Amino acid sequence: MWNEPTPEKLAKLPRLYETEKAPLKDKPIYLHFFIGRCDWFIAEYDGEDLFFGYAILGDSRFGEWGYISFKELKQIRVPPGIEVDCEVFDPPLKASEIEEIRIK
Repeated sequence: MWNEPTPEKLAKLPRLYETEKAPLKDKPIYLHFFIGRCDWFIAEYDGEDLFFGYAILGDSRFGEWGYISFKELKQIRVPPGIEVDCEVFDPPLKASEIEEIRIK
């Protein structure tokens, strides 16, 4: 994985369910993983492997909120060896501030 977030950056993320009372439009997004036309916007982390966030796998019309494995993201490779990249939002952005996230 390119630009893998450090343990210190990951420690700053809210734990799973910590932001569950926030309306989706206000949900804070801390990380953005991406490769090709796939995007994962991260709001929470269990401290081990599991993220909660918004995933888009090719078509933004079908993006959805759910759980994402950090281990699996790190294993993704696209020939000839392209890996998932990561950007950190510091300060975090609200989900409504990210054009790709569709709030219904």
